[in-house]
Amino acid sequence: MVDFGGSGQPILLLHGLMGRARTWWPVARWLQRYGRVYGLDQRGHGHSPHRGFTTVSTEDFVADAAELLTELGPAVVIGHSMGGLHAWVLAAHHPELVSAVVVEDMAPDQRGKTVDVWRDYFDSWPVPFQALDHVRSFFGGGPVGDYFTECVTERADGYHLLADLEDLYVIAAEWGRRSYWSSVAGVRCPLLAIEAEHTAMPPGQIRELADRAPDARYVLVEGAGHVVHRDRPDVYRGAVEAFLSEVLGR
Repeated sequence: MVDFGGSGQPILLLHGLMGRARTWWPVARWLQRYGRVYGLDQRGHGHSPHRGFTTVSTEDFVADAAELLTELGPAVVIGHSMGGLHAWVLAAHHPELVSAVVVEDMAPDQRGKTVDVWRDYFDSWPVPFQALDHVRSFFGGGPVGDYFTECVTERADGYHLLADLEDLYVIAAEWGRRSYWSSVAGVRCPLLAIEAEHTAMPPGQIRELADRAPDARYVLVEGAGHVVHRDRPDVYRGAVEAFLSEVLGR
């Protein structure tokens, strides 16, 4: 767990597949005016002790976050991609622990999608990367390139992904087998669904997620790719701050 600072209402940040808690640092800085900001290295990522698993479920991730919030108190939970899924399932299963949810570019139903897509993508990487600038340029530079430099670690031969690829394949494989629509309907707290114009998700589902949740808002961010909070940080910040100002009364 990373404590980014601030005071008051806990705010928990959940990263996406391949990420880590510290990728949230640019967002955590301005979130401090709304509460005490924490980030969690989820299973198979960052410095989580849970690695090398052959099976894992969304419920395992939710249990980890619930255990943390049982200690910290009810929180606003903000998640990107995989973290967005865990955020709304956490809210549905543990309503006493979640006061509001932000879901960034994650859909409830990706059944039929296989990890072969992920394998082909990761196999195309020039690993090991020779320098952090090599990582940054490979992912297009700019804020998104900076994001990916947080996802690697240096070894003797260069830079490697901090997460283990086999763990990531196990995690992503579950999404190809399950639908999470039932948990969307169970979210009773306010929810903000943010979709990238160039989303990585099935068309229409993020808008439908907002339509199905009992108390939800929807924002489409033009020009953004999957990592909206890095790709269009000002638009993302404006949407989240407006939401937090409404639900927290600030």
